[in-house]
Amino acid sequence: MRYDIVIIGGAIVGSSVAYYLREEGFTGSIALIERDPQFSHAATTLSLASIRQQFSIPENIRLSQFTLNLFRRLKETFGADADIGFREGGYLILAGEAGLPILKANHATQVAEGADILLEDAGQLARRFPWLSVEDVSAGAFGRSGEGWFDAHALLTLFRKALRDKRIDFITASATGISRDGNRVTGVSLDNGGTLEAGIVVNAAGPNAGKVAAFAGLELPVEPRKRNVFVFEAREKYADMPLLVDPSGIYVRPEGSVYLTGGAEPEEGDVAPDPKDFDVNWPLFEEVIWPTLATRIPAFEAIKPTRAWVGHYDYNTLDQNGVIGPHPEVENFLFANGFSGHGLQQAPAVGKSIAELIMHGGYRTIDCKAFGYGRVAEGRAFRELNVI
Repeated sequence: MRYDIVIIGGAIVGSSVAYYLREEGFTGSIALIERDPQFSHAATTLSLASIRQQFSIPENIRLSQFTLNLFRRLKETFGADADIGFREGGYLILAGEAGLPILKANHATQVAEGADILLEDAGQLARRFPWLSVEDVSAGAFGRSGEGWFDAHALLTLFRKALRDKRIDFITASATGISRDGNRVTGVSLDNGGTLEAGIVVNAAGPNAGKVAAFAGLELPVEPRKRNVFVFEAREKYADMPLLVDPSGIYVRPEGSVYLTGGAEPEEGDVAPDPKDFDVNWPLFEEVIWPTLATRIPAFEAIKPTRAWVGHYDYNTLDQNGVIGPHPEVENFLFANGFSGHGLQQAPAVGKSIAELIMHGGYRTIDCKAFGYGRVAEGRAFRELNVI
């Protein structure tokens, strides 16, 4: 089989690329390869499913703003029944004295990009959120609008259903190799013994993106990271609670009648996990997360953990930022990788950008040149400071 475009990875990033290629008017053949069609272990469906504008660099804010605008015209785009349960509850990112300069600098960047983010001191936060302990907190950045959480499964389903009418070939397989002829990739080998000839290959393989790039003889500093998400019940229900990020990096947010929390994995020893390791690290909750929650929100001294899950997400070891666009030498191999925890919220914008690049030879909606592979080749970090 020969395809004009082969996309490796069929979760939210790959599906978005395929969707926007058709929306931009691409009429050629497209294959979308996905090894896990139920998405039972996909970074997309195992994520915290949230969206924010609180980033440290303008380009990341713009990517998420594109998705926010999509959320606000969801029914117009996908039909009257489209619903992802978007709750615009906001983010509240807290900082102590040491983190205050970065919080202020990030806030200035966000406001310059039109984000509705308030910067408040400890006293203002205590009045706004009486359930919050502001001991050792200097300030917090609160998103009054344009931030919140949603149903990741529902968003992915909308894109996948939309592709059914767009002449996309869905292929259930794993990529096992990529052939090259000089500075062009020519095909993708599959674990079912098949080979797809390809005019263009798009790497949307999430946590496995580094391995996929290596198939083509290319280096990409992206590898999986294991993250635990814990669910607990509490007597107190805080309807006004945003997604709260403690200065320690631990987060918590409401989810219906329960709460979700995580973010305690230590940086030291945080390496690529075994691909089959989806075992929950309960001591992390009991020894690190729970004591922190009880200090920050005193009512959470008495809580009941109920369940948990583990996901693997794609982590860019260079700078925790996305890699978008073609390889400078192998120009028909395109990257859409390394978003380090914010890929779900930025996937529609990335899909749109890759589609514009293929169709028009350049970016039209959001300039993604800063995310190009050139910095990887040079070892030049384009660092996102607000990684959650």
